[in-house]
Amino acid sequence: QVQLVESGGGLVQAGGSLRLSCAASGRTFSSYPMGWFRQAPGKEREFVAAISGYGGNTYYADSVKGRFTISRDNAKNTVSLQMNRLKPEDTAVYYCAVDLDQRYATVVLTTEAQYDYWGQGTQVTVSS
Repeated sequence: QVQLVESGGGLVQAGGSLRLSCAASGRTFSSYPMGWFRQAPGKEREFVAAISGYGGNTYYADSVKGRFTISRDNAKNTVSLQMNRLKPEDTAVYYCAVDLDQRYATVVLTTEAQYDYWGQGTQVTVSS
């Protein structure tokens, strides 16, 4: 059974940092693309960052570029999102996702429909 579990969310002041982690289980995830999305209250879920299988390629939404870093540890089956210089507009529930149908290890995926497994989300709140 494939399962993704996010952790690391919380309340932080603007300008602060948080590190989110997503622990994957039920499969070996190393060759599959993974990503982070977020959903703020009253808004649609949006893309944040993506990483290819084996971690060779990454891609970021313009709103987080230069502040967030996605990485993966395939030995531990985890993907992380280091978030620095946080802003109140970063407040959202953050979700990790994986595409286990992907045959190409080098692609990065930026849309929800491309992912087939999702975690339950972790809340990030940034106060001003």
